[in-house]
Amino acid sequence: MTHHHASIAEQLKTAEQLCLQRGKRLTPTRRKVLEILLQQKRSVKAYELLDEIRRVQPGAAPPTIYRALDFLIEEGLIHRLDAVNAWSACMDAGGEPHDLLIICTQCGAVAEFSDPDLSRRLAKKVASAGFVLANHETELRALCGKCYQQAQPQHAH
Repeated sequence: MTHHHASIAEQLKTAEQLCLQRGKRLTPTRRKVLEILLQQKRSVKAYELLDEIRRVQPGAAPPTIYRALDFLIEEGLIHRLDAVNAWSACMDAGGEPHDLLIICTQCGAVAEFSDPDLSRRLAKKVASAGFVLANHETELRALCGKCYQQAQPQHAH
């Protein structure tokens, strides 16, 4: 599944436009956090983000990063990935909401999908067990093709 993703500059512009339309501000710190996640194209842990932010804002503190992450999640610009305790940029923030995220537990690569039918079926299954889905995004832990290949024992021929 290969998409042509917009350039990082285009994605940041879309994010700024979405925030403006909603009466919100993409502050320099929020913008930088989003930019780092867009550049990484994978899930990134909070301490990695903090290290990156400190290159441009030496005094940045963890609460600053977490506030920026919370804002970006609320605005649908990034995903919180509980499966790997990290965050990733939403690669299509202006498009369809993603309800299915597949995360490589090895390298942190993330694939985003929208499958409302599958999500409805999952919600029904969850309801039949007497539960209510707490989140509209379902995370699946997996190995990407590259990591899967590396994990396979090499057969001698």
